[in-house]
Amino acid sequence: MGKPLVYEILQKPATSCIIAICSTIWFFIQKKNVGYGNVGLSYETAAEGHHWRVITSAFSHISVIHLVFNMSALWSLGAIEQLGQMGLGVEFYLHYTLVLVILSGLLVLGIYHVLIQRFKLDYFRRVTAVGYSAVVFGWMTILAVKQPSSKLNLFGVLSLPISFAPFESLVFTSIIVPQASFLGHLSGIIVGYSIAWGLIQGMNNYWAISMLGWTILVFALSLKHSGAFDLRFIEIEVVQDLSLPTVSPVAPGNGRTLQMDALPLLGADIL
Repeated sequence: MGKPLVYEILQKPATSCIIAICSTIWFFIQKKNVGYGNVGLSYETAAEGHHWRVITSAFSHISVIHLVFNMSALWSLGAIEQLGQMGLGVEFYLHYTLVLVILSGLLVLGIYHVLIQRFKLDYFRRVTAVGYSAVVFGWMTILAVKQPSSKLNLFGVLSLPISFAPFESLVFTSIIVPQASFLGHLSGIIVGYSIAWGLIQGMNNYWAISMLGWTILVFALSLKHSGAFDLRFIEIEVVQDLSLPTVSPVAPGNGRTLQMDALPLLGADIL
């Protein structure tokens, strides 16, 4: 018999929270009838200043099949949280989940930029990436390198050797969810190999919190500048009451006197 679900949730706290977040966002998207164009990441929207979509696109799913596939794979990959003795564990999982979310989003934009500017493929201006797949594929890749004997269980019925799972899943997802972004998934695999091979390393609590803080700041400022939401409360008005003297020489009589005139300098709004 398998372990009780509650016990498994307690063993995979970070994975369980992410699944709950993605599922809640999917429910909200269905309830509000939100589409790809509202939350997805594309070269065109990024060029217009909607950089916040690097985050929203990762946690949003439009298709229920896409959601179920990603969350099923993510649940299986949650075993990483239990591999602290191998240098993985919960902290490693949280630190590099943040790295995968940010870098895979930036990498796919970089790939789009090369295809558009170098190869003149304007089609990729409007290709929209959405879903947690890049992060899922990144973790598949990391686990394939770190523990190649593992198995990836999908939907509770399909078991794949983890060493081939990233590329098998890449093909499988493209077939069952044709709208899914192939390059978005591929970017997750590339970042995953970079982490597994030690090209990206050194993440600890300090760097993770710093990266998270900067991400939140850029996210909020991008939302404000894009005009997607009314975020006037982010604007901070600073008024400086400074006086800068101007010096002008005058020469009454046989002496010279310095005359001081104060000109007030008003501050500007700082975002």
